[in-house]
Amino acid sequence: MKITTIDLMRHGEPVGGKKYRGQTDDPLSEKGWEQMWAAVGEHHPWQHIATSPLARCATFSHELSKKWQIPVSEDKRLMELGFGEWEGKTPQELMENDPDTLLRFWRDPLHHHPIGAEPLTEFAARVSAVWHTLVKEYKGEHVLVVAHAGVIRMVMAYVLGMPMDHIFRIQVGNSSITRIHIEGEGPAALPSLVFHNGQL
Repeated sequence: MKITTIDLMRHGEPVGGKKYRGQTDDPLSEKGWEQMWAAVGEHHPWQHIATSPLARCATFSHELSKKWQIPVSEDKRLMELGFGEWEGKTPQELMENDPDTLLRFWRDPLHHHPIGAEPLTEFAARVSAVWHTLVKEYKGEHVLVVAHAGVIRMVMAYVLGMPMDHIFRIQVGNSSITRIHIEGEGPAALPSLVFHNGQL
């Protein structure tokens, strides 16, 4: 039986540190670059790299592609969840006037999302769509997907059959890697989580 392996890698620290960046296109900081290279080391088992087009993912993906001569493609469906009015704000700024605002969002992101944010149902739909594309196009191969915490959370929820509104119960560290195996193909394919929040 063919096994497809997909490694999901979150970007490293962006310039400006921890904030609700969403689709704001900040580049990686120097520390972020170090984190990403440290996470992969000299490993390069992939036949393809798929990346979010946002700079904090795509720039590293293209450098990794050049280093090991691995084909790379960008897919807008791998972009982070859009955070609306929260974009560019730190957790501290969001909690200044309402200390429980983040906790409400994490507990129930369907009903307590920021004004102007991408609806979680639409985010789930685009992430599951790109997941199916990757599994179909690269069946039997080993693929690296460089994306964002929200995307990785949503893939894990989809693969493990978790409710999508529980995604913020999953922590995803900067430059961490999550590996998923898919045995078989089509509707009968069986995905399984090999490891999460790791390095190679």
